[in-house]
This record gives sequence, structure tokens and C-alpha cells, in this order.
Amino acid sequence: MTALARFRAEKDAYFREGPNSPVEDATFPGLLYYPPSEAHVVMAALEPMKAREVSLLATSTGDEQPYLRVARAMFELGGQPCALTLFRPTFGDSQRFFIPFQDATSGTQTYAAGRYLEADLLPDGRVLLDFNYAYAPFCAYSARYRCPLPPAENRLPVPVYAGERL
Repeated sequence: MTALARFRAEKDAYFREGPNSPVEDATFPGLLYYPPSEAHVVMAALEPMKAREVSLLATSTGDEQPYLRVARAMFELGGQPCALTLFRPTFGDSQRFFIPFQDATSGTQTYAAGRYLEADLLPDGRVLLDFNYAYAPFCAYSARYRCPLPPAENRLPVPVYAGERL
């Protein structure tokens, strides 16, 4: 089993059986995913923010949540230049980048409010964006959850046919 297949199987099991699952249906058959796509695994150059500033991201409950704007990821997807702002939480010690985004599938094939991606800084100063791991936030499945929404600067001009689907 590939790492992606294992990740998806574990997520489906958590959604079915986990104590904090956003899905309340015990017969939950599993999430829908796009087939794995090598075309949606891209290496991105990073443009660090001159000064790390706190941005308030709107949330699904109408309030705001603070995140650090860390860098801009520059890459090509579907033959088009793209860029996404990478964030980190202002709490805890997470070194992972949090990347909320929307794309041309948002609202038709994927959750309308957008999806999330996480990534790590590579030793060479770049970041690998594997959109096969793109996922809908818990608020896509239950109003019990409060989720940050992608800012306007994180709207991709291309469809991302990878990761979770509606």
C-alpha cells in the first residue's frame, strides 16, 4: 500500500470511528477522492515574507483566527504560474506550513469554501506541494467545527483534480 493509500484509509477509518469525527453516520462509506496524480505534485520555490505578520483569516463561523504569514510558494500547475501564501499557527510550535486554498473545482467538485494542504520546508529551502493530500476542513461535514477560510490571495486560477472531492 502506498503512503497516500494508507493516509486515505486511515482518514476514512477515523471519520467512521473516531471520537471527534465530523461525520455522525456509523455507516459512513468513506470519502471520495480524485485518483492519485503525479501532475499535482509540484516543487515550489519560496519567497519568505520580509516580516512575519499576523493575518486574521475569516472562519466558517463568521469570526477570525490569527495565523502567521510566513512565505509565498511560487510554482507551475497545469502549465500556469501559481502562487500560494503559506501560514503557520500563532499558537503551539508547529513547523508545518498550513495552506488554505481554493481552485477552479471549488463549489462544483470540491468543497465550496476551499481545501487545505500541509507541507514542510525542505533542506534546500523549497517546499513540496502534493495536492493528492488536499483535504476539506471538518466544517465541510459538520457545523460543529470552526475552520479558517482561504484568503483571496490563495485562489488558484487552475483546477486541482487531486485530493478530496465532494
